[in-house]
Amino acid sequence: MANDVSDILPDFVRGARSDAERRAVASAIALPAHVVQAKGHGHAGTAMAMAPLAHVLFQRVLRHDPADPTWEGRDRFILSAGHASLLLYTQLHLTGYGLELADLAASRSLDSRTPGHPELGHTPGVEMSTGPLGQGVAGAVGLALAARRDAALHDARVWDPTVFVLAGDGCLQEGVSAEASSLAGTLGLDNLVLIWDDNAITIDGGTEIAFGEDVRARYRSYGWRVIDVADARDLDVLETALRDGAMRDGQPTLVALRSVIGWPSTAIGGTPAAHAGGFGAEEVAAVQAMLGFAPDAVLEQLVEPDALAWARQAIERGAALHADWDRQRSAWASANPEAARRRAALEAGSAQPGARGGSDPDAGDALALLDAIELPEQGTPVATRKTNGVVLQRLQQWGGLFGGSADLSGSTNVAVPGSAVSAIEPGGDFVHFGIREHAMAAMLTGIALHGLWRPYGSTYLAFSDYQRAAMRLQALMAAPVIHVYTHDSVAVGEDGPTHQPVEQIAALRTIPGLSVIRPADAAEVVAVWRRVLEQPDGPVALVLSRQDIPALTDASVRHADAAAGGYVAWQHGDGRAVAILATGSEVHLAIEAARRLAAEGIAARVVSMPCWEWFEQADEAWRDAVLPPALRARVAVEAGRGDAWHRWVGLDGRVVSIEEFGESGAGAAVLERRGITVDAVLAAARSAIAR
Repeated sequence: MANDVSDILPDFVRGARSDAERRAVASAIALPAHVVQAKGHGHAGTAMAMAPLAHVLFQRVLRHDPADPTWEGRDRFILSAGHASLLLYTQLHLTGYGLELADLAASRSLDSRTPGHPELGHTPGVEMSTGPLGQGVAGAVGLALAARRDAALHDARVWDPTVFVLAGDGCLQEGVSAEASSLAGTLGLDNLVLIWDDNAITIDGGTEIAFGEDVRARYRSYGWRVIDVADARDLDVLETALRDGAMRDGQPTLVALRSVIGWPSTAIGGTPAAHAGGFGAEEVAAVQAMLGFAPDAVLEQLVEPDALAWARQAIERGAALHADWDRQRSAWASANPEAARRRAALEAGSAQPGARGGSDPDAGDALALLDAIELPEQGTPVATRKTNGVVLQRLQQWGGLFGGSADLSGSTNVAVPGSAVSAIEPGGDFVHFGIREHAMAAMLTGIALHGLWRPYGSTYLAFSDYQRAAMRLQALMAAPVIHVYTHDSVAVGEDGPTHQPVEQIAALRTIPGLSVIRPADAAEVVAVWRRVLEQPDGPVALVLSRQDIPALTDASVRHADAAAGGYVAWQHGDGRAVAILATGSEVHLAIEAARRLAAEGIAARVVSMPCWEWFEQADEAWRDAVLPPALRARVAVEAGRGDAWHRWVGLDGRVVSIEEFGESGAGAAVLERRGITVDAVLAAARSAIAR
């Protein structure tokens, strides 16, 4: 290039268009090395080696606006290799997102704006909480899926961001990235660019010790296009690769970028030692000198005024991109007022009619659709998975939900009308995730981050174990994801202990921020859905029965009662002799036991607790009314591990639970063998009263 100054400046990078740009890249390399050495901990190696790539992305390619980090029209960048957080924070500082050098220096410190791994909502410009390797890749696939659907349903000229994600060897070794990448190729997500930092180093040594596969061939077999970049230092080559990767050609793109971790360090670079920890004072001084800084330069001297001024041009560039996009959106809204109204309703999270393009504009809002569901009469046996299926089909008319199942839509009753998303129909009504439970959960994170739809995914409860890492991140981000689980206990029956969940409900309840919901009958299913839609404050796990269970005494459960997480479902007299607490399919057992106690003149009450987490959030007066503190004779019954129920029944209480795996046999027989019976509840109640 005529304006390439490579011939007159030190050759640590090529393709810079001015000395100021080259110095900005030098700053981006030097800052992580200096910060980690000063702190004595952290991850500088990837942040240094990928600094030219991040510079090109944020300065030349990415559509973003530092003055408005949540601008709707922006492209997305997800750092799946979240340990390299300084790579992102450095660019956020240089391009004007409000991070200062002091914030970089305080990285990994308590209350800093720069935590050890990126956290959504904590640092402006961070699109997703990352750190557990592979989660960012799968989340980016979900985000690209939702964005592509948005473009198909509305206007691809306006609503069509590119999703860039940076992954390392560790991300590609984790199975979740393989699951998600396979589906991305099948669906033809050509708005997705996965940048692989191919540095051939992991903590224990070279990748050859455990990772000898041909990654490029693997991705080609998934249906991806692969672009090879042999030199991570050439800015123009990097720009060309990223722009080519973002072209809409029917395939997602893998940019395979060869690099040397810790570059340009000569003593530490290219070794496992570059992954974490300081490089040593002498080596950092040598790196700074190589980049044109004084060997003893302090942090503030590593960002020269001319370089910072050049980098901050990203603010003007972003403002221009933003203004141009606003004009395009306004023109689209004027030409498509009905589509604009519907999309605006989705943006606002509003339960308005016909939010999805093509749905019935007279369908009524989501809550009205729920209210119109006909509930079974008292005693009528209906599996809660069936009622949940009715709910999903009704809400399809609203259009605010989007999801699918892990190859179980018929069995988990999440099948909805319409067509599946595919490479040729990106605006489909639901997703076939395939047998990819982990990727499905992680992709739901990305769909939630896109923001238009409440995502849902479904599988058997026993397989929630595959999904825990993704669910934990969702809880950390308060992402409003809906997990639909069926086959909720050993009542699954003949499929045997491999498919009979025992410990899963208890395990899910240990995830902070995840609401575990186990409704007792059709009425509770509808009632809890109402709260889920009205208060989208984080992920939920909706746990449903395979077997039929009878409708409770009052089919018109008051929505507020179920939304409070626990309420008195049945009572004799003042109900102050004994309280029987239960969830899901065990509530009807509790009521039958309470009736027998009532026949003996014992004032029993049954407390249905569809969601512990909601009950904990309810006001104290409500909790005390449902479970009077003086009422110490309490029994809990649930067809699963009962350890944590002791917090609700106290030292004087009893727990009827299952503490071992199930067996292969009819569900009712397995329940009886494992002690989930009316007689067992009665015995526990009498023991609690006696105490």
